Amino acid sequence: MYGGKWDKKGNFFDAEVKEVRVKPNYFLKRTLIDAPTHDVFRWHERDGALERLSPPWDPIKVIKRDHGIKDGACALLQMGPGPLKIRWLATHRDYEKNRIFRDIQVKGPFSHWVHTHKFYPRGRHRTLLEDCIEYKLPFHPLTRYLFAGLIRKKLKRIFTYRHETLAKDFETLLRYPVKQPVTIAITGASGLIGASLVPFLKTAGHRVKCFQRHQVKSNNQPYWNPDTGEINPEDLANCDVVIHLAGENIGKGPWSKKKKRRILASRIRSTRLISKVISELDSPPETFICASAIGYYGNRGEKLLTEEDSPGEDFISEVCRVWENSTMAAKRKGTRVIHLRIGIVLTPAGGALKKLMVPFKMGLGSKIGSGKQYMSWISIDDVLGAIYHIIMVKEIAGAVNLVSPKAVRNEDFVTILSKVVERSLRMKLSENTIKAVFGQMGDELLLSSTRVFPRKLLDSGYRFRYPKLEDALRHVLGKRK
Repeated sequence: MYGGKWDKKGNFFDAEVKEVRVKPNYFLKRTLIDAPTHDVFRWHERDGALERLSPPWDPIKVIKRDHGIKDGACALLQMGPGPLKIRWLATHRDYEKNRIFRDIQVKGPFSHWVHTHKFYPRGRHRTLLEDCIEYKLPFHPLTRYLFAGLIRKKLKRIFTYRHETLAKDFETLLRYPVKQPVTIAITGASGLIGASLVPFLKTAGHRVKCFQRHQVKSNNQPYWNPDTGEINPEDLANCDVVIHLAGENIGKGPWSKKKKRRILASRIRSTRLISKVISELDSPPETFICASAIGYYGNRGEKLLTEEDSPGEDFISEVCRVWENSTMAAKRKGTRVIHLRIGIVLTPAGGALKKLMVPFKMGLGSKIGSGKQYMSWISIDDVLGAIYHIIMVKEIAGAVNLVSPKAVRNEDFVTILSKVVERSLRMKLSENTIKAVFGQMGDELLLSSTRVFPRKLLDSGYRFRYPKLEDALRHVLGKRK
């Protein structure tokens, strides 16, 4: 046993760790992780760790990076909103395996920045993770008094997110022990889900191949072009899993006839191409996971929908139906095929939540139409966790609803969001306004009521990280109480 205590601010203080007095220009965050120290340290050494710990409300873009965290390795990062982006060059120092490493700013917004990562074993299966940051702002000490509180508040918000994300990732990884890394090919790797899924899988220790639409010789990633049918079968031949996420963005731009043709063609053409290649391989991938959407069910009012329900009659329902049927060649080959019927993915990095945040932050949040229509949502972290669960649980096949167990009405969704962002609701968008501005897209995506239940996930033992909407929003927006 070991001694230790939690203070009122949520920091853990250990009898064996020298307690650091809180002082200006110093930040400290400690968390117990239920995983062996060598696993937690190795997680930080892998590609994708920086991206995985980057908060979605203020994401970091890695411009250039030396692999690893050993002494002398460098990372060039880009951060900040909109046109205010800044570049940050950091180097690693004082590497001691399973114990410590430091990030030191070479160029960036601070006049001094040293981030020390420490790892303390607590028995065989627990680790005390400690992040210590020493910093000085430009024009110190003047800026110290002007911005000290703001900087500490921002650091606390970021590192609360980082530690919670890491702790929950290890809960997932330890639930599915893997003897050998899995090789996974992904299309749409830069999209809303792919951009989060790739670092999640890499930090889990798996090999990830990201298919790109533009040939770049320097990064050694496979190239494909579904419009022309270009793809190298060799790039799929040695994969255990293929995850297909690519497709025309249905929420961008009005649904003109030309747009609807692109929506349909982008999904069918690409899925058939991958499915055909899989069917022609001597040793095909064991699993083919293909994106779909809860739009499959259409506008169904109050009805609680499971994977057994029939498709709706909307345009997007027909798109999803044909899209899912485009995997038949791979299925006939014997590959396990999964159709991810994905709900509204909650992340401020993109999608519906990013669009909602602008009016809500301005105090212009509103319910849509009657507000009675159901919204079937899912946290981005549960999208990642559910996909990992599907990869590891071989008995799952066919359609899988990727939604939280607790769908909510639109009026409840906007009420909870306004509470989280601490803004009042002052407006209402009528159905006529939605139809006039967005046309068919608004009718099917904003006014449609689709109450979906994740029966297959729950029956197969998946444990949701964020089954409640408020908890999910507070995590992805960094709004913990």
